[in-house]
Amino acid sequence: MSVLPPPTDLPAPADDLPTHSQELLAQVAALPGLPGVYRYYDTADQVLYVGKARNLKKRVTSYFQKNHGGTRIGHMVGRIVRLETTVVRSEAEALILENNLIKTLAPRYNIIFRDDKSYPYLKITGTGLKMLEDDGSGSPSPETYARVAYYRGATDKRHRYFGPYPGAWAVKETILLLQKVFRLRTCEDTVFANRTRPCLLYQIKRCTGPCVRYIGVQEYADNVRHAEQFLRGETQTVLKTLEERMMTHSVALEFEQAAEIRNQMQALSRVLHQQAVEVGSDADADILAVKVQGGRACVNLAMVRGGRHLGDRAYFPAHVEDAQALVTERGGEEAPTVEAHVLEAFIAQHYLGVPVPESLITSEPVSASLIKALGEQSAMKISAQHAPRGQRRVWLEMAQQNAALQLARLLAEEGSQQARTRALVEALDLAPDNMEQLRIECFDISHTAGEATQASCVAFQGHRMQSGEYRRYKIEGITPGDDYAAMRQVLQRRYGKLAEAMQAEDAATNVRMPDLVLVDGGKGQVSMAREVFAALGLDLSLIVGVKKGEGRKVGLEELVFADGRETVYLGHDSAALMLVAQIRDEAHRFAITGMRAQRARVRVGGSRIEEIAGIGPKRRARLLQRFGGVRGVEAASIEDLATVEGISYQLAEEIYRALH
Repeated sequence: MSVLPPPTDLPAPADDLPTHSQELLAQVAALPGLPGVYRYYDTADQVLYVGKARNLKKRVTSYFQKNHGGTRIGHMVGRIVRLETTVVRSEAEALILENNLIKTLAPRYNIIFRDDKSYPYLKITGTGLKMLEDDGSGSPSPETYARVAYYRGATDKRHRYFGPYPGAWAVKETILLLQKVFRLRTCEDTVFANRTRPCLLYQIKRCTGPCVRYIGVQEYADNVRHAEQFLRGETQTVLKTLEERMMTHSVALEFEQAAEIRNQMQALSRVLHQQAVEVGSDADADILAVKVQGGRACVNLAMVRGGRHLGDRAYFPAHVEDAQALVTERGGEEAPTVEAHVLEAFIAQHYLGVPVPESLITSEPVSASLIKALGEQSAMKISAQHAPRGQRRVWLEMAQQNAALQLARLLAEEGSQQARTRALVEALDLAPDNMEQLRIECFDISHTAGEATQASCVAFQGHRMQSGEYRRYKIEGITPGDDYAAMRQVLQRRYGKLAEAMQAEDAATNVRMPDLVLVDGGKGQVSMAREVFAALGLDLSLIVGVKKGEGRKVGLEELVFADGRETVYLGHDSAALMLVAQIRDEAHRFAITGMRAQRARVRVGGSRIEEIAGIGPKRRARLLQRFGGVRGVEAASIEDLATVEGISYQLAEEIYRALH
């Protein structure tokens, strides 16, 4: 915080101005005419607003010399009881500090873009600096054959990373593309090291089978290098190299190898032809469009990497109404419109922790000081253009259209179950082909001191619970009260056959895993689920644990991930958390009712009747109705049992023997 000189000139008093302490007014009057950042606080010492200024004295004084009436800015000024300022060397430093504070303090009257998710990357394992040799003895080493994988988190120098991508779906789509064209492996290293025959991906020509040495080390390394060139946008170089290799094999009369490369070139050509947006001259660019309507705003960010349009992502800031009032009241050196103000706030906050591409294409003009600050922060020259031509204009028009559509969707769906589903998809970065088809399965374990352990599996799809697809599992053969063993057993029973069906060569097209698997519990339950999925060769990113918060209070739950992502707290008012809690509570209810019914049957012997061959629900009901309950059935003779409709004399003998 800056050290202020003694007060010199106080703001001119006026009868209709809000009442502030003399100490505060003196502090305002003593502000220097230097660039810096200011912060307003209320009586509860909660930050109200964070702002930057080229001239602190001029900017802050303007708040206290004018009557703002009953506007939102007027309410804010009336609540100010304390001021803090920080003097910096330049406006660029002020910009960076302002948005760091906004992200940290979440002021009530600032535009805030809440997006704590890190961006996903496509990872190719290994540094590419040294190719390990494979001497042909024993199992091939996973380190010898690079793996392409989805990745989220901090990057390091051990592997190569491409991105960031706008969402998980973009990464997975690119991985599928690399499988089709370059046939790189995607299996975990543990699976790779223990294969004795190629998997289904080899059979459908999505992998070259390095796990069983169906491809040489050098040839596989060439495929990896071509894939990296493709990801960098060097598609013509890849095609030229492949053509040269094809001609070399053809001259040497190696027609089978030449045909393989020809097929690879054809696949790559089809991929390039099917791109939704034609590549332009920009290798890397971000396209940003903003739409403001109905007190809400949407910023649509589209990404172009390696000359390929990777898709977009929508962001919805908080406090847009308050920002609109601030923009209306201020003017001058600030952004002239609400749209421009929202866009500048997004750029400043978003690129604090995300790499900045060299080119930004925006729907609104962006201040030169902001672009300069981004360039200084990233140590590279950044350009911004808000009235592009040619291909850039096409990109921008698409982003503007998507921003309008996303905002219209938000306004229509807010408060509905569809909004909850979409909030969860955005919060966890899921990638459903169709939002209506998003499927979530949730598991819970219930017992009474180890007695009558039951596991439940409930399903959510089409924005509602699918009660007809609920399943209960009777857990046996474990130590009573061992919830971890119970979770292992139910997951193995639920997904074991499904995993086998998915890996079979003749797998039906309708066999699919859910998009998300919730388990009621924290790290312990998630670790158990991770072991089961790893053993079955299933995607670990599907598993999410719902960990109860402090004091087991509703709204304080945290989400624990099996693939190594950081634990996430969505917030007690999060629509995504509401949906997670709804599904979790339904699984809990279904497990408890099943456990209680099982316990009751065990205690009164009712289950013994159900276990008799030939006794279904109808015959059981007739027996219980005739004899007044399980004990009456047990006391009945064979002749009495045979008088019940549907019970033959032979079946009556079976019932009597089973009960005695």
